[in-house]
Amino acid sequence: MFSKNVLKEIIVSNEEFILKQVKRIVNRERIYFPEFLNKTVVFYGVRRSGKTFILFNLFRKYKGNSLYIDFEDERLSGFHLKDFDRLKEAMIELKPHLMDRELVFLLDEIQNIEGWERFCRRAVERENVKVFVSGSSSRIMPFEIHTELRGRSWSIEVLPFSFKEYLCAKGIDVNQKSIIYGTKKAVVKKLFLDYMQWGGFPEVCFLRSELEKKKLIKEYLGAMFFRDLVERYSMTNISLLDKLTDKLFSSFSLKFSLTSFYKQYTGRFPFSKDSLYRYFKNYLQSMLVFEVRKFAESTYKRMRNPAKVYLVDTGLCRRVTSADAGRLLENVVFLALRRRGYEVFYFEAKRECDFIARTENNSFLPIQVSFELNEESSSRDIDGLIEACKWLDIGKGLILTYDDEEQELNLDGVNVKISPVWKWSIEAHIG
Repeated sequence: MFSKNVLKEIIVSNEEFILKQVKRIVNRERIYFPEFLNKTVVFYGVRRSGKTFILFNLFRKYKGNSLYIDFEDERLSGFHLKDFDRLKEAMIELKPHLMDRELVFLLDEIQNIEGWERFCRRAVERENVKVFVSGSSSRIMPFEIHTELRGRSWSIEVLPFSFKEYLCAKGIDVNQKSIIYGTKKAVVKKLFLDYMQWGGFPEVCFLRSELEKKKLIKEYLGAMFFRDLVERYSMTNISLLDKLTDKLFSSFSLKFSLTSFYKQYTGRFPFSKDSLYRYFKNYLQSMLVFEVRKFAESTYKRMRNPAKVYLVDTGLCRRVTSADAGRLLENVVFLALRRRGYEVFYFEAKRECDFIARTENNSFLPIQVSFELNEESSSRDIDGLIEACKWLDIGKGLILTYDDEEQELNLDGVNVKISPVWKWSIEAHIG
């Protein structure tokens, strides 16, 4: 049985750390949870994306009646499901005035405790406790949540910083119009270039040295690779894993075909098609890689075509040539669409359109991403966008570029809006 005195020490030390030593917390966008529903709120996402600081922020909001516990704390080695009751008792003994009040439990890296779902259900439904949990493992993603919490949880995906959050981290007031139209515009554009190159992992954003950023991203990738892939899924074919990793991380914003991969590498080292498909699925479940399927009427047609792949953060993208700026920009746009909760497809018929976004009201918006609209790219990108609009019978489309001036054109009966990504990322809407 876990020592109640140790639990008290951890509760007090965590409270002192969050209130006195954590100096700055960036408020995250689109973190909505039910205030009056009996649900366990589950924050999930790739490690180092900022879930812990969301819990810190909640602790400050509920500081009179909350506790924060990190289950990767070595002092909690040996903590088991039955010890949650002792944790609650320790909290009440420390603060007896909370005996009949609502408590708030903030539980970090919860997947380390076997059976945690059963405690959360009981605490929320019967014991007047708000429960917020987080974890980096796919084991707390919605499709893997234990049946004990099915229908009783409220899952929120946490990605690295959006550009708007990145600006806040840099001390820029995103509510001032001057950042778009005024004197700070040049500063914001420079910061967007840095954001596109280095991504939005919070800790990376606060570093100034390129050497430090490279080193930290490399350490992140190593931890994700071994803990969230090799260990989590017992992936033992290292040759296959290395080659698949190299291919995925250099194919961001491009179509990726498992069939083509199999044909290219079969015979070079031993692996089966089943293991290849399994390893790719593991990558998707690790939340390091996302796939976007072709827009089609049926699931069968979507699945028979190759997916486009995007990485969870552009800081992880493996650059191959100097032409990769357009692909980085496209990856940034994909992540922005995902943060906003849109279902995303790509369009391909005679021409291509990068994204078809299904919006909250179940309407569609075709979006084309082009680093710049010049004589070579303008016709191709505009024609692809217009074809997608015509195919969907939609009268408007959006072209996002790195720095083209914002304008609206009426082309072949379609209203085409052109906007720089840095400005679009700051605004609240996509249309």
